[in-house]
Amino acid sequence: MGLCVCNGAQLMCSFGTAPSPMMVMPAKRVMATMPAATIMDNIPMANIMPFAMCNSVANPATKRPPPVLFTPAPCVPATASPWVPGSVSCMIGGVPALESNSKLMCNWGGVIQVVNPGQTKTIIGK
Repeated sequence: MGLCVCNGAQLMCSFGTAPSPMMVMPAKRVMATMPAATIMDNIPMANIMPFAMCNSVANPATKRPPPVLFTPAPCVPATASPWVPGSVSCMIGGVPALESNSKLMCNWGGVIQVVNPGQTKTIIGK
């Protein structure tokens, strides 16, 4: 059981250097004080904004020639899969709602999680 994640929720990547707001488009027309998110709200630069700098050695943008080998680079999220797990009891437009305990994987190895769901009144129960 977790809180419903909404537009403006604060996200953090394990390889990022700063939190980032989540952007949820109001197309689904479900509100939990703000537009509510689903597990499919995982589109880079539309739903998932940059986390300042990326510290992942798997990110090709961080690779440098010797002797440095690695330097942090501007974050460009690379999220191809949906958030997991989604709600098993709450659907929005036929898609599981996004809970505050869900995680999203970045292709560069980072784990994106919800730091603040954007609201505290709507709980998604089981």
